[in-house]
Amino acid sequence: MLDLGRLGKLLPLICYEAIFPQDLRAAPERADWILQITNDAWFGKIAGPHQHLAQAQVRAIEQGLPFLRSANTGISAVIDARGRITGSLALNTAGSLDARLPASLPATLYSRTGDLPVGVLLGLLSGLLAIVSRRKAVDGTSQGT
Repeated sequence: MLDLGRLGKLLPLICYEAIFPQDLRAAPERADWILQITNDAWFGKIAGPHQHLAQAQVRAIEQGLPFLRSANTGISAVIDARGRITGSLALNTAGSLDARLPASLPATLYSRTGDLPVGVLLGLLSGLLAIVSRRKAVDGTSQGT
C-alpha cells in the first residue's frame, strides 16, 4: 500500500496480481484506488488483453474501488468503482491518458467477507442434499421390505 497524501492510498498491482481477488483482500488496509501496471505484449492480438481488462473491471466492482490500468501495448484504462470504463487507450496504441480519478464506493460485501457467503451457502446446500439422500435411502429400504 502506498500513501500518496491527498491522492489517497494506492494498492499497486503488477500484471497478473489483478486476477486474484484474495490478494486484493489481503492488503493490510483498504485502498482508495488500485493501479495495475502490466505488460500485455506477449498476448499479441488474441483475446488476452481484452480478458485482462475485463478481469480488472471485475476487481473494481468487487472492491468498490476505481482501477487504473497501464499496459505497455494496451489496453490502458480508467475504470470506475462500478466497473465502467471512463477513459481508455486501445490495444497497440501509443499515447497518454488524461482522466479524473473516479470516486470509490463504500466497502462491498465481497471486500469485507470474501468467499465466506458462498462457502456457507454451499455448506447448507450440501447438508440439505445429504438429508434428502438419506431420507430417500431410508424410504426405499422400508418400502422394499
